Amino acid sequence: MKRLTLLVVFILMGESAFSQSFYRYRFDAPWSVSASGGLTQYFGELYSLWRYNEGIQPEWNANISVRKVVGTYTKLRWEVSHVRMSGQDPPADPRSFRSPRDLHFRARNWETSLIGEIHLKPVKVYNITRNFINFYAFGGVGVSTNNPQAELNGRWVDLRPLQLENNPYNKHIIVFPTGIGMKYKANVWSDFFIELNYRWTLTDYLDDISAFNISEFYMDLIRDYGFNGNGPNPDRLRLAVRNPDFLNSVTGEPDVQKILENRGRIRRGSGLNERYDGYLTVNFGVELYLSNDIFDNWIFRNRVNEKRFRFW
Repeated sequence: MKRLTLLVVFILMGESAFSQSFYRYRFDAPWSVSASGGLTQYFGELYSLWRYNEGIQPEWNANISVRKVVGTYTKLRWEVSHVRMSGQDPPADPRSFRSPRDLHFRARNWETSLIGEIHLKPVKVYNITRNFINFYAFGGVGVSTNNPQAELNGRWVDLRPLQLENNPYNKHIIVFPTGIGMKYKANVWSDFFIELNYRWTLTDYLDDISAFNISEFYMDLIRDYGFNGNGPNPDRLRLAVRNPDFLNSVTGEPDVQKILENRGRIRRGSGLNERYDGYLTVNFGVELYLSNDIFDNWIFRNRVNEKRFRFW
């Protein structure tokens, strides 16, 4: 009986200690912060993954965000991103007839957006009972800067102020982020995640190219170019016409006589007004759940004087 009593007491004490240690991690953490980075792929007049075989033209992006649980399966997040993108003609599929344009661009944009997430499994749970893998979809609205550039004589030139197509466009654009993601529970306080995010836009000028050719405004470009490049704004024609067939083979400058004879029928874009530009990001990141004891129990955990349960 004494041995049996001692055994029961020992088991009860063990269960009590485990319950107390388990309870320590049984907390709500509706707020979280995250950071991520990855690749960016632009889609527009200089690149089309869907129609032609042109490989990829990746750039990179970085992102930070704040999330809050607002429902059993839903979260709301606000994020800020730095997005780099670029495109150029040299890798173009010959079937696209875009190679002779010899156009290119790059952009260094800042974006902020408000996004709603809906998860496959509940997110309004104690952190200790959070699912190890959880898929989610999301959508939202945001604002991004829009300032494409092109290289000319070794310097990068802002294209938007030049209005190469005589069609002004805004410095800021509306974007609609949509995508899917997957989270993996790394420990009680953090998740690793991967996310695919495509931004739909309402502009055809992420790359500063929209018109099919320059026939409607080539005379304005020539007037700004002047005689032998001494006009009021010669860079407009230099940046609009880079097709080798319409450049002076000796100086590399636009051949005005050839442009006039051709009446500006020099290929530039698709000319489809209903086709807007967009871009895709593929990011890897970490989400950190905020709690009162996160610094004591995870970041600054005392490993010498006290043993604690680890859940990863």
